[in-house]
Amino acid sequence: MPLVEVTMIEGRTPEQKSALITEVTDAVERTVSAPRHTIRVAIRELPAENWAIGGRSIAEIRAERQDTDRG
Repeated sequence: MPLVEVTMIEGRTPEQKSALITEVTDAVERTVSAPRHTIRVAIRELPAENWAIGGRSIAEIRAERQDTDRG
């Protein structure tokens, strides 16, 4: 039973998440010959405040970009 976990920043639409689940399932089925009914996909969504790059949260980086775009 393959289990694929996807961690991403929250904010995608239900339609985008559904498409991601379908595409990941298709890829696992095709590449490892797993029966489709045994494939599990888990999406973990994190708030932008809980995801950091280079010591700064994504929320901080986004806010800085918005300030730059306005100025």
